[in-house]
Amino acid sequence: MTAIILQARLDSSRLPKKALLPLDGKPLIFRVMEVLNHVPANLRILACPEDSLSSFLPIAEEAGFKIHSGPKEDVLERYCQVIRRFNIKRVIRATGDNPFVFSDAASAINAEAMALNADYAAYNSLPIGGGVESVSASALFQIGTKAQSYDREHVCPYLYTNPDIFKLHRPLAPLRWQNKKMRLTVDTQEDYDRAVKLYTALKDEPLKHHGNTIIKIYSKLF
Repeated sequence: MTAIILQARLDSSRLPKKALLPLDGKPLIFRVMEVLNHVPANLRILACPEDSLSSFLPIAEEAGFKIHSGPKEDVLERYCQVIRRFNIKRVIRATGDNPFVFSDAASAINAEAMALNADYAAYNSLPIGGGVESVSASALFQIGTKAQSYDREHVCPYLYTNPDIFKLHRPLAPLRWQNKKMRLTVDTQEDYDRAVKLYTALKDEPLKHHGNTIIKIYSKLF
């Protein structure tokens, strides 16, 4: 079983409660889930800290996501809890500050990871906030017994910094999706202001969740 596991929290230091900020009348985290609904998966789960559960529950339900609450700082353990609870074999890892994640790129990298039976897969040279990671559940369990605090907070660094242990697939993204200088994530007020403008411009695009469409519109605006 393949599952999208989306991690999110409310207590961001640079932009508090950014997950609840509106993008065209819906919370930002809803827009992230809305895009991820275009990525093939058997299951979709929002994984949040216990103190965010009540705020996120109705939003997850509206988006068609299940929800799981776990440790705030030990995000790796939060993922492992979700994997055990739902008997997941492969994880598409996404984060709640990326409302412009490329659904087509996410679908493609996960298909490549599954074909290669990779422990970890992600495209290089995507815009910041445009990508996801595809990870085997067995690899996450393995690092769960070894990773220290930094790796537990950020989940995947232990995997891609140990290529002698894990089978990695980290290709350059197809040219149509490449743009390392473009910033699509929402981490600051400036990011959020940009996201509002970009989302407004994308509203009427039929493929607004596709990477090349996002890049085209972003390049016109900024």
